[in-house]
Amino acid sequence: MKIISHSPIETEYIANAYAKTLTPGSVILLSGEMGAGKTAFTKALCKALGIATEVTSPTYAYMNDYEGKVYHFDFYRLSSGEDAEALGLTDYFYMDGICLLEWHENVAEVVPDFAEKIVIEKRGETEREFIFEKEFSL
Repeated sequence: MKIISHSPIETEYIANAYAKTLTPGSVILLSGEMGAGKTAFTKALCKALGIATEVTSPTYAYMNDYEGKVYHFDFYRLSSGEDAEALGLTDYFYMDGICLLEWHENVAEVVPDFAEKIVIEKRGETEREFIFEKEFSL
């Protein structure tokens, strides 16, 4: 399913609709180049899920925990699933929180089979194309 967002407000609308499809334990793979909007989408998704905590990129922390409801990972600096396991990060994939994984390609061998993928492509200053694996209603 492809959806074009022309603005941050439209991205929030898309994230809100997508959030309604998630259940505890969902694992979401966010793909896109740097600056594509992975963290912006995560912020909008967390807002839709009722997270009041400020959402920031976990680049240097590897993982941010948002109220025990959402776990936001950035695996950019890891080189293998073994690294993620050694840091205890893969344990979160099997808990009741929703996991959002950026740069999951770097730890592909430990990503759960049930994970859903979202590709975000930058089309302009504020325009983004979202490609969702599953269908849902806006």
